Amino acid sequence: MDLHLSNQATLDWTGDCLAIGVTESDLPLSGTLADLDTKLSGLIQELIEETEFKAAADSSATIRVGKTGPFRKLALIGLGNPEGLTLETLRRAGAQAARLGKKEKSPVLGLALPSWNSDRALSAQAILEGSLLALHEDHRFKSDSDDKSFTFDRIELIGFPDEAPALARAQQVADGVILARELVAAPPNVATPAMLAETAATIAQDHSLEVEILDREACEALGMGAFLGVAQASDLPPKFIHLTYKPAAPPRRKVAIIGKGLTFDSGGLNIKAGAGSMIEMMKFDMGGAAATLGAAKAIAQIKPDVEVHFISAAAENMISGNALHPGDIITASNGKTIEVNNTDAEGRLTLADALVFAEKLELDAMVDLATLTGASIIALGDSIAGLWSPDDTLAADIATAADLAGEKLWRMPLEEKYFEGMKSLAADMKNTGPRLGGAITAALFLKQFVKETAWAHLDIAGPVWNERENAYNSPGATGYGVRTLVQWVLS
Repeated sequence: MDLHLSNQATLDWTGDCLAIGVTESDLPLSGTLADLDTKLSGLIQELIEETEFKAAADSSATIRVGKTGPFRKLALIGLGNPEGLTLETLRRAGAQAARLGKKEKSPVLGLALPSWNSDRALSAQAILEGSLLALHEDHRFKSDSDDKSFTFDRIELIGFPDEAPALARAQQVADGVILARELVAAPPNVATPAMLAETAATIAQDHSLEVEILDREACEALGMGAFLGVAQASDLPPKFIHLTYKPAAPPRRKVAIIGKGLTFDSGGLNIKAGAGSMIEMMKFDMGGAAATLGAAKAIAQIKPDVEVHFISAAAENMISGNALHPGDIITASNGKTIEVNNTDAEGRLTLADALVFAEKLELDAMVDLATLTGASIIALGDSIAGLWSPDDTLAADIATAADLAGEKLWRMPLEEKYFEGMKSLAADMKNTGPRLGGAITAALFLKQFVKETAWAHLDIAGPVWNERENAYNSPGATGYGVRTLVQWVLS
């Protein structure tokens, strides 16, 4: 499928299906819609009346125009109140139009949608991102996948003839999101630590990035006792992944993106058991690493003037005679000692050594992403990520990036007194605290492994997986975080 920018006006466009955006202020019909209705002998007004179309956001109506018209089918896409129009409205509209065009089996789809806030580049990118992400389907593990399913010949964006960079950007970001989705969706016997390392190496080879994969011995030499403690029960060797993108000119700033890479989490000796344990879903416990690699793929193609390090300590948390015991004391690479009072709080242990490693790179800022706690889902539900940071500027930058990217997050408090519950009699700290405020204490634990660098933590346990179909996501992996990370790097 090809993406195109159409030079034709909406009234002159020809193809198979025209999807046109309609705000509440466009009714009764006015402007281009009224002219198009006249050209179609009142067909649009007839459709509006028959379907009681009110132009509410996320609503739609379709009608067959006929073989003799400029296009065979017409779709009206509701955009709601024009004063409430956002990039996310346009992203969802692009997705809805693509799904309608596919349902109507229209090889050439035209998208006629407005721009947001006079920003034509971001608007074009959002519309096309929505279309691309809505059309993604993952049939890799189905023996009877239908290779004859409908595919578009092309999708044309009408009214944005000069936004070729935005078209390319939409494809690049969608590439990264789709990679993240497919990594999260892959079963744990496929998406292993070695496979994540191979994916990083492929990105490096395809886009001329630097790559460093540290094996167990190299991690031991760096004193990564927290990471290796988690990995020690698995038959699969751990892989510490470090990808680096460097611009051709001196970078404007240096940042790192750090993703939790637990390719399967059994809970260890504190095994996940019983209803609601979600052990069968623990393939998504590497959602942070998937977003990190997805962002790497996108940023490597975009080539910004920012140096970016992509880091993940990839491992399995398994059970064997060599597993961590509850009560063991391990030492992280910054010398801090940790009493492991719960082996199912393993992600923060791997991130501890990853954060120490990242800070040695002399960065301006770093962000970690992790499917870290069930507590964040209890607090924020399954659509919103939690954001923790002691740095107000960094927190604001990430929140702005998420808003532009259409990914929901909410800043949460770093209540320092809660760390009292994580103090250990035998070590510097325990790896979990009291049950209350579990997502906050997890963030406070990570904070112990950051000295001076501006740092933020995103708990993406909720939005990494979608049980229900939404605007541009079928049920399953969402690729959450990629769009926000890319937007943050580019800001």
